[in-house]
Amino acid sequence: MDRIDTTAFASPDRGSGGTSMTAVPITTAAMARAHVRAVVLEQWSSPPRRATETAVIDLLLVVSELAANAVRHGGGLAGVEVTSTPEGVRLAVHDNSDVVPAAAFGSGGLPSAHHGNGYGWPLIIRLARDITIEMRPGGGKTIRVLVPLQTMP
Repeated sequence: MDRIDTTAFASPDRGSGGTSMTAVPITTAAMARAHVRAVVLEQWSSPPRRATETAVIDLLLVVSELAANAVRHGGGLAGVEVTSTPEGVRLAVHDNSDVVPAAAFGSGGLPSAHHGNGYGWPLIIRLARDITIEMRPGGGKTIRVLVPLQTMP
């Protein structure tokens, strides 16, 4: 199991004219998606396992929804952890709110009408497994999920 535990996103340090990497906090869903995609490409892009593009799209949808929820409803994105497993990718998204979303324990059914609540949690429930929500000791919460990755033959 390869674990990438980070609240930072590696990016080229162009200010010094070099190619060293600097840490930039992951504060948006787009940054979280880019980070997770980089991890998947590094760890799932060669034999014996290569994730299908559909599986990567599903994974990035889950990342996007969890990160966007942290930003919009959770007081900000406080960190992202990515762990590669034989089954797929384990994600942990940290935010700054102690409020547990009621929709997280739903059936995964899509709402019949849009009344201010989106489709995010139903999609997360459909695409991820082993969903847990833990309170963080200093405040806030961590949402952990396993997103299976289908591999190419």
